[in-house]
Amino acid sequence: MNNLIHKKIMTMGTVKEMTGLSERQIRYYEQKKLVFPDRSPSGTRKYSFSDIKLLIEIAEKIRKGSQTDIVRKELLESIDSNMHSSESYD
Repeated sequence: MNNLIHKKIMTMGTVKEMTGLSERQIRYYEQKKLVFPDRSPSGTRKYSFSDIKLLIEIAEKIRKGSQTDIVRKELLESIDSNMHSSESYD
């Protein structure tokens, strides 16, 4: 089940509907290196449930006044922290 959360199968239309964000906002977050959709052979962006959760979190932080570079830094710190904590269980 955990793999399903990370499987990139949803298109932009679904993501827009689930997040309430516009296509422009989602592409902007991609441009700012905050989210990384896969691309199909035809170039269609594909997102996962974890991407949707992340997009909602990003939008909320920006709505509260954070700048995209600060959000990116926080995301990188969170990823780094999670990697180190999972290494301690190996």
